[in-house]
Amino acid sequence: EPLEIRLGHRSLSVTMRTPGNDFELAAGFLFSEGMIRDIAQIRSMHRLSDGSPNVVVVELVDGEPQTPVPARRNFLMTSACGLCGKASLRDLEANTCPILPHDRLKLDPAVIHPLPDRLRRAQSVFDGTGGLHAAAIFNFQGELESLREDVGRHNAVDKLIGAALLNHRTPLNRLILLVSGRASFELVQKGLMAGIPVLAAVGAPSSLAVATAERSGMTLLGFLRNGRFNVYSGSGRILGLEHHL
Repeated sequence: EPLEIRLGHRSLSVTMRTPGNDFELAAGFLFSEGMIRDIAQIRSMHRLSDGSPNVVVVELVDGEPQTPVPARRNFLMTSACGLCGKASLRDLEANTCPILPHDRLKLDPAVIHPLPDRLRRAQSVFDGTGGLHAAAIFNFQGELESLREDVGRHNAVDKLIGAALLNHRTPLNRLILLVSGRASFELVQKGLMAGIPVLAAVGAPSSLAVATAERSGMTLLGFLRNGRFNVYSGSGRILGLEHHL
């Protein structure tokens, strides 16, 4: 179903999403687009007075987002493509991703290999529909900390980040983000905005995702399945690959 996110009286985004956790989705979207830096900037989130389940209205403390939204920018997103709403490639280029600070984190490959199976076992909604993507946060011991499902991967990640914001758990700088399917530029961007050092995907990353992860210091893993994975950037965080930089 469609969800419209409004910033005050302004319609900001319309996205096709799986209903549920809509306030998390709205908060995570604003955060990953750089419009807020902290949950304290949100005064309130509410439905319309007529009770419409497909509109969330966000009111900011200062009234205006951290990053001004160009007048021509419309976030009309399908379940498959979060970038479809960018007005032009210039918008994409201008939306620079943060550089992660240097860290000494080390991740054992033995922790990485079982993660897709753990993700799949935790997908309760997928079991009933078979048609949803999932995004999950794991710690460096391989323990599942949170999971969200949605018809779109980018929505599932926004819900995860929004939940962390609402629970005052950002930045997520010692955690792993695992997504079903491929790793797009937008998922790398969202992970970087939340301070996540490792993004793993069951499928392939896009070339823009790889370039962005390399430039920003993120460890990007792809084709994580059947006891194997490819390292596309940030191999220094993977035990045994520290010298393959």
